[in-house]
Amino acid sequence: MPQYLILIYDDEAVRAAANPEEFVRLLKAHEEFGAADGAVVRAGHALQAADTATAIRADSSGGFVVTDGAFAETKEVLAGYYLIEVAHLDEALAVAKRVPAPFGGVEVRPIRVFE
Repeated sequence: MPQYLILIYDDEAVRAAANPEEFVRLLKAHEEFGAADGAVVRAGHALQAADTATAIRADSSGGFVVTDGAFAETKEVLAGYYLIEVAHLDEALAVAKRVPAPFGGVEVRPIRVFE
């Protein structure tokens, strides 16, 4: 059965400005999502803030450049994900619409299988 990654993006500044009750509601919403859609969820985790990321890129001399911070400068950053297994894209989109993302949105990407 096909697998899809639901990438959760949010604006960290907006999330940081949210009051504690909003954060508690968000956590509860994810618990409810897990309870309702757990049959198709294979994995899922929240990520630490983008400023904790380390980016690695190959350089022209065959070495690597390692830098602190996220790879790209954007308003919305990757905040978490769910790996789901469903029959087709339409079902994946239906599941993704139920993922709580009040500070941003979600993106659905099919997992590429190499055989």
